[in-house]
Amino acid sequence: MANGAAETRAGIDSRSRAAWVVAALAGIVVADQLTKSWAVSALADGPKHVIGDFLVFDLARNSGSAFSRFQGYTPVLAVLAIVIAVFIARAVRRTADGWTLVALVLVLGGALGNLADRLARSPGFLRGHVVDFIAVGWWPVFNIADSCITIGAILLILRTLFVPTAPPGP
Repeated sequence: MANGAAETRAGIDSRSRAAWVVAALAGIVVADQLTKSWAVSALADGPKHVIGDFLVFDLARNSGSAFSRFQGYTPVLAVLAIVIAVFIARAVRRTADGWTLVALVLVLGGALGNLADRLARSPGFLRGHVVDFIAVGWWPVFNIADSCITIGAILLILRTLFVPTAPPGP
């Protein structure tokens, strides 16, 4: 009976974990796509200065990768993003560490948000340009998905550097 109860609890934990992952991914992608839709319509006439020249909402379309590198390789980047998303999704399923899970979900959610642009935005399927609109200081223009990818990557690096040590055995 104890094993059955433990298995039931593990099943519930597994289901609640899966529900959390799906909800978090959906939240990231929805927030990213809603803000990009807002940017396309609200910033069509020009940038909006939020805090002087330090924080500006300025519409940009990026056919390349991060920091506008690899311009003109949008189909390759889209296919690569699909492969990476599958790889990260598998890692999400396998990780037992909570911090690593959060980091991977942030990276995957951001990747899916930008992939949605590459699949559905102009100029067409697998050629869509990613919408960027947040300009902070000298930093390149970015979006919510980019922020999630960056924060997730930083968390993964920190988790790698500061791996918890197991307590000494008996």
